[in-house]
Amino acid sequence: MMKKTIPVNELTTTPLSFEKYEQKFKALADEKRLQILYELCQRGNTCVCDLTEMVEMPQSKLSYHLKILLDAGLITKETKGTWSYYELNADEIGSLLSEQLCCIFRPNIKPNGCC
Repeated sequence: MMKKTIPVNELTTTPLSFEKYEQKFKALADEKRLQILYELCQRGNTCVCDLTEMVEMPQSKLSYHLKILLDAGLITKETKGTWSYYELNADEIGSLLSEQLCCIFRPNIKPNGCC
């Protein structure tokens, strides 16, 4: 299958690959992964041990979902000793989602409910 790209033009400086976006949107197309993103947004840097309780999922299944989100660049991971801590990649989320949907994943919501 041929990879599709958007050619360079006056609006872009480099070709954009649809593959990059496909991976990110596939990662977002799952209710459990959206729940994980929401929890990370609400709590910030969170240990995987705490996430298992928050999303009511065994660590093995949670790790599967976290890897998909990590590979898509939607979250970041930091290892401290034997524990892994995950955090929302706010810049990546902000560049992908509409303003309305971003409000769900942004902790700094304006008083009128909009971002």
